[in-house]
Amino acid sequence: MHYQEETNDAVALLQQLIAIPSFSREETAVADFLERYIELKGYVVSRKENNIWLLSPGFDSAKPTILLNSHIDTVKPVSGWVHDPFIPLLENGRLLGLGSNDAGASVVSLLYAFFYLTQGQQSYNLIFAASAEEEVSGKNGIESLLQELPKIDFAIVGEPTQMNMAVAEKGLMVLDCTSTGIAGHAARNEGENAIYKALEDLEWFQTYEFAKKTDLLGPVKMTVTQITAGTQHNVVPDKCSFVVDVRSNEMYSNEEILEEIRSNVACDVQARSTRLSSTGTPLNHPIVMRGEQLKLSLFGSPTLSDQALMSFPSIKMGPGDSVRSHTADEFILTSEIVEAIEIYVELLDKLEI
Repeated sequence: MHYQEETNDAVALLQQLIAIPSFSREETAVADFLERYIELKGYVVSRKENNIWLLSPGFDSAKPTILLNSHIDTVKPVSGWVHDPFIPLLENGRLLGLGSNDAGASVVSLLYAFFYLTQGQQSYNLIFAASAEEEVSGKNGIESLLQELPKIDFAIVGEPTQMNMAVAEKGLMVLDCTSTGIAGHAARNEGENAIYKALEDLEWFQTYEFAKKTDLLGPVKMTVTQITAGTQHNVVPDKCSFVVDVRSNEMYSNEEILEEIRSNVACDVQARSTRLSSTGTPLNHPIVMRGEQLKLSLFGSPTLSDQALMSFPSIKMGPGDSVRSHTADEFILTSEIVEAIEIYVELLDKLEI
């Protein structure tokens, strides 16, 4: 079954969204537009800062609740755009524009699936939420919005996955590490070189393997990405600072990883944040099982999304391809929106959770 009317309306909405710049932390205009658009459909819309959401009519707190969420913010356009990123261009089934793939197509597909599903009776409540600040993991995005919502039992997070189902997602932790020595004159045998002290820890980060690995997300991955030391050529440096990018699997919390790192290195280690956790959803969850019945591919995602800030089971799934995200002349195919609405509806209609 194809949802042609829903698809046509969804594509038209996406064209309007593309035309409104909505960089992270600057989403007011697009949130204003989407709020008014949904109100004109006859729904009651709630808003906190630049996050908007709506509950299914007849919301019943005795039923379980499924959240349909994607984000309305975009990155800034990179150099190399041939086409104006804010003028939606629809040609031969391809819609170009900033945020078309990441994640405007998910926003409109989830919204029109919500409209369709709430026309009938379901054994669960639905909440549609369009959140802000996803691209910067901002405090005023989904983290703030979740404080306002009723209890959530499951979430579908819309991101470009070619409608494959990410049932696990790696978390992120950024570490600021400092090795401390003693300054001295480079011409004499003085001081204690902080760079040399850092070498042993740098090698540890490169070679250490955490014991717990998974088929979906593999091992915890640590990568040294920045290093700074020294003030001038003839001074033995007393500080060597470096940054480590840590991608966690679902077997560890960020706090557990941090504790293990600190017990193995000599440098001072400070985490910028431990809030962006890895996620994993049981494969026997009814939504995952129905996804398998629909022949959807299951995978573990190495990239971060708002899933990291959700304490309840979730999957990441949406139209488009992540390789197009943050690139010049970003696009979505209208056929991908057709497929997305159809799959979202087939996945959820009359589901028992």
